[in-house]
Order: sequence, then structure tokens, then C-alpha cells
Amino acid sequence: MLSFRSLSVCVLTLWASTVFAQAWPSKPIRWIVPFAPAGANDITARLAAERLTRALGQPVVVENRAGAAGTIGIEFVAKAPPDGYTIVSSSDTIASAPHLYSKIGFQPLKDLIPVTQLARQPVVLAAHPSLGVNSVAELVALAKTKPGLGYATSGAGTQQHIAAEWFANLAGIELTHVPYKGGGQAITDFIGGQVPLASLGAAPLVPHYRSGKVKLLAQTTHTRSPNLPDVPTLEEAGFKGLVIEQWQGVFVPAKTPKEIVMRLNAEIVKTLADPKVRELYAQNGLEPVGNTPEQFAAIVRGDYEKYGRLVRELKIRID
Repeated sequence: MLSFRSLSVCVLTLWASTVFAQAWPSKPIRWIVPFAPAGANDITARLAAERLTRALGQPVVVENRAGAAGTIGIEFVAKAPPDGYTIVSSSDTIASAPHLYSKIGFQPLKDLIPVTQLARQPVVLAAHPSLGVNSVAELVALAKTKPGLGYATSGAGTQQHIAAEWFANLAGIELTHVPYKGGGQAITDFIGGQVPLASLGAAPLVPHYRSGKVKLLAQTTHTRSPNLPDVPTLEEAGFKGLVIEQWQGVFVPAKTPKEIVMRLNAEIVKTLADPKVRELYAQNGLEPVGNTPEQFAAIVRGDYEKYGRLVRELKIRID
């Protein structure tokens, strides 16, 4: 049984936490994007942060902290004070990284609280026009005569890396991974022809696909994205079970007061329901989501288990 003193401490702690949460936010919020500018994580964050600033009455400042497939920025937030003033949006790399790195400074299921899923998109397998392939079948045939074709991703250990290795394994071909520190530079070099293939989130490649600068051979979702209805899935191309849905979602440090988590969730979900935001996401090949913390947490746990299995089966290791 709790003593009167212990009970008083619990009541005062709960009261202080509630008062603090009610006063939040009283200063600018740092929104960490753990990848370089111009990728899907950056796009989703900046579009949402602009409207979140108006909703909360405080600046929501997006800050890029790229490196180590997003783990540097994620670790920074995992170790930040749990006061709601430092948040991070990440792709599902957050669920795969612990299986890939022998030394990592965070555990996603323990050190971070999922707030909401911002968007989803397929990973796309893309080819530069100079390669002369127009389908997955043509790429596989070419790769069997020219093993070691390079493919760009936004970083080693990302879901883009895992998707491409999974595809190469099932196809019986050899591809060479060319990792970058973010989608922006990967896209620049890919469009410039320095790397003939790319395995990237669809969002930043959609404008270049529509302008004819790149060819999208396949996408990794179970069904075709409504933003790319004419691009077949890898399952349609004969690779049954090869399904990866790349997502971007918001997290806060563990022990962040529930009132702050719920306020953030409510405002972000409201932002994602804005027709203009939805239109801008769609223009960038993204499907806005906006779910509850519990729903998003279930997705994170599921992907954590799936990526653990894939990393073991494909023998992918970063360090």
C-alpha cells in the first residue's frame, strides 16, 4: 500500500506533468529529418510543418541531420529531453536499422513513441534511359549478361537497399549497391547517368518520371499506387511476396507526456486531412495517412519483425 508521502509525490508528479503538457508549446519545435534535403522524408516533413506552425502558434523548424541511413538523426531525438520540443520523422528505416548495425544508439520499440504515420509510398525500381531497358524482364536479362550493374539508394541499410537485394536474390542476378547520404544526391547522380539503376522511394522520382527523364520499371507495394497506376508491381512481374511499403512517420522520445503525444497526433492528422496538403502529397507520389499512435505502433512492430527476417535471410550487414 502506498504511504501518504508516496501518494502525494505521485499526485504532484501527475499534476506537474499535466500542467506542463497544457502549456505546451511555449517555444519553437525542432522537427528532425534524418536524411538529406529533397527526399521523401524531407518533402513530407516540410509540407506538414508549415501548417503545424499555424496550428500550434509556434515555429516548427525542419532540420536535416543526415548520415548512417538516418540513424544519426534518429538517435539524436531518442536521446533528447521528452518535452515535445524535439520530434523526428523517419521512413521505416527506423525499423530495419537495429538489425543492420552492430552498434546503434537507440531501440525504436523502447526509446521512441510513434505519433502518427504521415504517408506511404512504394519503393520503385528505376532505370536510366541510356540503359535501354523498359521492363523488369529486360533488366533481368541484361543483368545476367552484365553482372554488377550499379543501383543508387538513399543509404546503406534503408528499405530501398533491402528491396533491391531481395529482388536481385529472387532474380538470380548480381547488382552493385551505390549508397548515398540521402535521396537528393542519389537522384541527381541517377538522372545524370552516373548510376544506371535506382531503388528509391517513389515521391522524389515521380516528377522526373513524368518528364521522361527516368523509367520506372516496378514498384514494391502489393497493389499499384494510385499515383503510379501504369507502373507494375514486382509481384506482377513474377516476384511473389516481394512487398515493401515505404512509410514516413513522426516519433517523439520515450516518456514524452501522453497529452503532448495526443495533441501532436491530433494536429498532424488534421493537417493531413487538409485538401491542399493531400494534393501536394499526391503531386509528389505520396499517399497521406494520419492514423492513431496505436495503429502506427502496430505497423512499426510488424516491420521491425519483417526486416529482421529479411536481413538474416539476405545476409545484409552494414558494419
